[in-house]
Amino acid sequence: MIKRICFIVLAAAFFIVPWLWSPARDWAPGIAVLAGIIFAVTWGNPFAQYTSKITSAMLGATIVGMGCGMNLIKVLYAGASGFIYTLIGIVAGIGLGALLGKVLKLPKNATFLVSVGTSICGGSAIAAAAPALKAKAHEIAMASATVFALNAIALLIFPAVGHWLDFSQEQFGFWAALAIHDTSSVVGACFQYGDNALEVGTVVKLARALWIVPVTLFLSFFIADKSDGEGRKLKLRIPWFIPGFLIAAALVTWLPVLRGAGGWIKEISKYLMILTLFLIGANLNRDKLKELGLRPVLLGVILWLILGVSWCLAVYYGLVNCSIQ
Repeated sequence: MIKRICFIVLAAAFFIVPWLWSPARDWAPGIAVLAGIIFAVTWGNPFAQYTSKITSAMLGATIVGMGCGMNLIKVLYAGASGFIYTLIGIVAGIGLGALLGKVLKLPKNATFLVSVGTSICGGSAIAAAAPALKAKAHEIAMASATVFALNAIALLIFPAVGHWLDFSQEQFGFWAALAIHDTSSVVGACFQYGDNALEVGTVVKLARALWIVPVTLFLSFFIADKSDGEGRKLKLRIPWFIPGFLIAAALVTWLPVLRGAGGWIKEISKYLMILTLFLIGANLNRDKLKELGLRPVLLGVILWLILGVSWCLAVYYGLVNCSIQ
């Protein structure tokens, strides 16, 4: 009972404190995911069976909520601006991941699950690619845990690096969207950096997430093992929050009467995201840590460092056009 009360109080604090006390907004997202991890690993998540099921829905709800405060025209322009960069990153990430997987002598499914999770959008991409690859449960868990751990690190260090390099809001938004795995961590990192970074990062990241569809097709037809006489069966999974985000942005763009309420919903969604980050962190437990073999982690770390540093340098030296005007 004490554990449950402490968990609820801590979760509520990550929603309420940043909302009421503005100085806490800069560090709350990073501290939230770290606090969730520490709580779960050291004491155990008393609501693990529930938080593992609701965090995905909560993440989607916060993304849609933030769309309620954005202009659809700017959203589409930013998404189009990041199209070529996301394509380059995905091709490079999957190709390099496949090469590194052979060097490290990793199983094919583990290699492509980690590579897809790193290149597109973390857990969502892994969940979409797993049926196409016919991946086993332990392979999915291993890839998810690897990507999750790197997401937590990125959430903590990206804002610090961005300030050190004196990135503008737009520059940081593009870098985070192109280099961080999961949508939640992109949003959390950009939230710490500023409102413009949050808008740019969210939009470019959602455009990157759309690549789940063609990549899943590619994996199913060209990578997955095929039994004798078995045809290709595809189950494409498009994250529901992407069309939801676009619909929300369209409503507040073309129905001015909704803009006041939309701005309020967007503001609430920011703090709901911090709460969600705490719950996401709390989903990592000791068993998942044990599932992290050295070689998959090594693949994930090497791939993440190469892509993260490459995009950072590209943004820093102006090779990425970060203008969304």
